[in-house]
Amino acid sequence: MSPTPSVAENQKSPALTLRFMASPTDVTMAGATGISGGRVLEWIDKAAYACAVQWSGQYCVTAYVGHIHFTRPIPSGHIVEVRSRIAMTGRSSMHIVNEVLSADPREGIFTRACDCLVIFVAKDPATGKSTPVPPFVPETDEQCRVEEAAKSRIELRKVIEAEMEKQTYDGPSDAPRMVNRFLAKPTDVNWGGKVHGGTAMQWIDEAGAACTMEWSAERTVAVYAGGIRFYRPISIGDLIEVDARMMRTDTRSMQMSIHVRSGNPRGGREHLQTAIHATVAYITLDHDGQPQVARPFNPHTEEDKRLAEHATVLRELRAKYSPKPLVVAPTNQHID
Repeated sequence: MSPTPSVAENQKSPALTLRFMASPTDVTMAGATGISGGRVLEWIDKAAYACAVQWSGQYCVTAYVGHIHFTRPIPSGHIVEVRSRIAMTGRSSMHIVNEVLSADPREGIFTRACDCLVIFVAKDPATGKSTPVPPFVPETDEQCRVEEAAKSRIELRKVIEAEMEKQTYDGPSDAPRMVNRFLAKPTDVNWGGKVHGGTAMQWIDEAGAACTMEWSAERTVAVYAGGIRFYRPISIGDLIEVDARMMRTDTRSMQMSIHVRSGNPRGGREHLQTAIHATVAYITLDHDGQPQVARPFNPHTEEDKRLAEHATVLRELRAKYSPKPLVVAPTNQHID
């Protein structure tokens, strides 16, 4: 049996960095001082996709985005770096750690604004079946640490997915809710002819932000997403339904469950299938950008009460499994 190839023998880089300037058109909300969480997730998905394709040499699709921490807003005019690196590989999957940093070009000091884990799967475009990827073998202490951190999240994802499969979202409800419907446009397409995962994540954030702003009557921002799961591809011309529904509130945050459903518009709304499901937490901000106390939501229907408990269980599971941090404490870095 031939030995497992190392990173050097593969002649493939396990890391990639995109650098660009955040533009005024990246600010998608009137009065906002920073880039929306959805746009940041779109940047991450593109960088992680490039990293996955670079490593695998194959077309890849987003399977999961999780443990998304938004630590601060990114102003228009900042230089942005999206750093993506392979943490570990499976037979056809690549677990990619991503960090988003930005700097005022006049000062040149990069600080972290967001980090998350993205899992891509290599696919054969002709058959749609998964295809093997070169194994990634850590060679440095830091690469070993990141691999162990990625492995520590596998069991947590399994138990959370099992918990989420128990839930239904079609019963009587008086929870705050926002449903957006539209057709997937040709400009949403990725390199494989399907809707780009980053575009879909922007849809999710737009619906979640709109629902929480309507409820709170204040500007809101996403601060954490426990997981965004991709179940099926979305095609150009599909009827899209983005359904954002509040599950619970605590002192400052509002936990949202957001489904993206899609299907042939000729089939009608009743035949739409779930393509993506996300859980995202939002907070309200005052005019100075400081967090505010959240307007409380008190569930009344049986399903709303059950989903509020479901949100609590998800939080407890994350605390119980306590996965290792993917990235170390942030350090300021000057522009080279």
